[in-house]
Amino acid sequence: MTIPLSDLLRHLGPVDLSAVDARSTPGFDGGKDDAKAALGALGPELADLQERLHAGGRAETTDRSVLLVLQGMDTAGKGGTISTVAGLVDPQGLALASFGKPTPEELEHDFLWRVERRLPTAGQIGIFDRSHYEDVLIGRVRQLAEPAEIERRYDAINDFERRFTDHGGVVVKCLLHIDRDVQAERLRARLEDPTKYWKYNPGDIDERAFWDDYQRAYEIAVERCSTEAAPWHIVPAGRKWYRNWAVATLLAETLRGLDLAWPPADFDPQAELARLEADT
Repeated sequence: MTIPLSDLLRHLGPVDLSAVDARSTPGFDGGKDDAKAALGALGPELADLQERLHAGGRAETTDRSVLLVLQGMDTAGKGGTISTVAGLVDPQGLALASFGKPTPEELEHDFLWRVERRLPTAGQIGIFDRSHYEDVLIGRVRQLAEPAEIERRYDAINDFERRFTDHGGVVVKCLLHIDRDVQAERLRARLEDPTKYWKYNPGDIDERAFWDDYQRAYEIAVERCSTEAAPWHIVPAGRKWYRNWAVATLLAETLRGLDLAWPPADFDPQAELARLEADT
């Protein structure tokens, strides 16, 4: 029996990212062309499942929603993953959110305030490009908060995600894992191609000096915040084609597990057909 990809990539307990091969392809035996074909074949099912979810939300027959959280070092491919996965479904049922440096207004509130406001509602798939985990990643590495506050945030995140799942939500958390060499290759590609200059930020080089600190911050975040209700999945992202297939597959597995049904009509279809015929 084929093992679900979510089982292969799910991580509970201690994590050693240095032991995870960023170019590995767990659960997939083919190559780039095979992955693209598999992704294309997955598209119609994913679109159907998402439409069922969206329809249920519109008809108020379901309280289910899905939140896809994408985290990773710079160049891990969060944007590319979103473009690929979002391109397979109806944008009407998507709620995209990106979290950068907090605004002055956001800093006046608890760190989860801005995130809570962007959660998907019933029937939606929400995608976070970065997320509430920024506040225990860069917050920890760059010492943007006191150690006691960082510690408090892990428990606050777990409580926050549990509340979301208790009210019909499902969280799919993906750490897009790359190693230092992969990041260097991708930064070099941006610097050697004028069409990619806009993707480059000189600060990315500065942040590489903190690589080991970031890796440890990610390990701690996964260890502290991977729960049965909202587990973390470590997705090797050194091969873009595998990364895209893996995240789309995780999303499809999640939607299948919701046992989604089309909402029933709240009118008499036959009577409406008769009215239509009478009007033509």
